[in-house]
Amino acid sequence: MEAILLVGGQGTRLRPLTISTPKPLLPTAGVAFLAHQLARAHAAGVTRIVFATSYRAEMFEAAFGEKAFGVELDYVSEARPLGTGGAIRNAARALRSEPDDPILILNGDILSGHDVRAQVALHTGADADVTLHLTTVEDPSRYGVVTTDGDGRVTAFLEKTNRPPTKQINAGCYVFRRSAIDGIADGEVVSVERETFPGLISSGRLVMGYVESGYWLDVGTPQAFVRGSRDLVRGEIASAAMPGEPGERLVLDGAVVSPRAVVRGGTTVGRGAEIEGGATVIGSILQDGAFVAEGATVRDSVIGRGARVGAGALLDGAILGDGASVGPGNELCGGLRLWPGISLPPTAVRFSPDA
Repeated sequence: MEAILLVGGQGTRLRPLTISTPKPLLPTAGVAFLAHQLARAHAAGVTRIVFATSYRAEMFEAAFGEKAFGVELDYVSEARPLGTGGAIRNAARALRSEPDDPILILNGDILSGHDVRAQVALHTGADADVTLHLTTVEDPSRYGVVTTDGDGRVTAFLEKTNRPPTKQINAGCYVFRRSAIDGIADGEVVSVERETFPGLISSGRLVMGYVESGYWLDVGTPQAFVRGSRDLVRGEIASAAMPGEPGERLVLDGAVVSPRAVVRGGTTVGRGAEIEGGATVIGSILQDGAFVAEGATVRDSVIGRGARVGAGALLDGAILGDGASVGPGNELCGGLRLWPGISLPPTAVRFSPDA
C-alpha cells in the first residue's frame, strides 16, 4: 500500500521552534516527529510513502533519505501552497498504484494510535471512494465535525461550527480510492475539508467514516507538542521509533543529568544537554545541547538547541528558541516564548501574559 504524507505547513503556531526546522521534523521523544509516523505506517502495511512538501522541502529528504523504517520514500514539492486537496493531487503524480487501489493520506502534525489496518479494511470492504478516520472530542467546535448514518456513511462534513450537531470530528487520516484523488483539480488550491469531501457527498459518491476514539492528538500548538512528546516517553502511546523503553524520562546519548536533579514526567533530555544538581525538570523537552543550571525549575516547556536556563530561574509552559538564554532569577510562564539568540539578563522579573 502507498501513502501520501502531508508535511507542507509552516508550523506558525509553534514558532520560534519552526523558524529553522519544519514542524514534522522537530525532536519528539528523542527523534523527529515523523519518525513515529513512519514506524506506524510500516506496521500498518504501508510500503511506500510520498512526502507532500513545501516549507523547507529539502530538509525532509536530508533527514530520511530514500528509505526509513522499512518504507520506500519519495518527495514531491509544491511551488506554492495548494491546500490539503491540492497538495494530495500534486503528490499523486509520484504514485504507482492503480485507479481502484487504496491510498492512505497522513497528516504530518497528527499523533494517533488508531487502527489504520481496520480503517483500510472498512474502506475496501465498503468499496468506498474515501474513508475518514473520525474521533470524538469534548469540544468539537474547534474542529471539522462529521455526521454519519447508521451504516457509517458520511452524510455531512461541517468545517468548524459554533453549534456542532455531533462530537465526531475529522481526525485527519484518510483512505482515498486512487481515482478519487485524480478527480481533484490539478495545480489548483483545493481544501479537502471544504471542497473535496462535501463535493463527493453531494454527488452521491460513497464516503465512509471509521470511528475510533483511542489516542489522538493534533500537535500543532506548543502545549500539545509538549504533551505528545511526554506521552510517547511515558508509553501512553506506543512507538517503535522511540529510542529506549517507556519511563519517566528519556536521556539521550551524551546528556549529563546530575543525580541530585529531579527529572521526570516524560521529560526528554537531548544529546549533549546538561541538567545540574538541584534543578527540577518535569514533563519538558530539552533539545540537543540545552543547559539547565542548579536550582532552576522547568515545567511543560521546550528548551531549544543550545539554549540555557540560569540558576534559580523558572519556566512554566514556556518555549526558548535555539541559543536563547534566561538569566538567573527570571520567571517565564503562561506560554511565553523567547526567540532564538535572545538573552534575558540576571534579574528577578516575572514574564507572563497577565504580568
